Amino acid sequence: MSTSKSQFRTPLSRARGLGASHHGVGHFISERVSGLALVPLFIWGAFAGIRLAGSDFDTVAAWVAIPINAVLLSLLFIALLVHLKNAIQVVIEDYVEAFAPKAALVIGNLFVCMLAGAAGIVSILKIAFTGAL
Repeated sequence: MSTSKSQFRTPLSRARGLGASHHGVGHFISERVSGLALVPLFIWGAFAGIRLAGSDFDTVAAWVAIPINAVLLSLLFIALLVHLKNAIQVVIEDYVEAFAPKAALVIGNLFVCMLAGAAGIVSILKIAFTGAL
């Protein structure tokens, strides 16, 4: 007589679709969506960086002050940090076994990424609106 693992799950757990980690596929989807968003944004950012290489601060500030450039640069930064946060969290969850250090590292990862995001977006907006850092 063979038994499958699904026999040992409650109907509620099967309906929710949660796996062993108890947070479903949201993290997986977030990683894929942020990775997909990074492809065109990174290509745009690489071409912009190559084009602006060697330019002085005033030229770059004028470029950032163009609304579409400020928006795309902000989106690139946000997508990059979301992807980074998710990737680091997966590494922490996979390789840190004890609960307390794992929780501290996951929270620290979140705070560092949020702080970097806030500082980056404020800097981009300051340059975009004033033309100076």
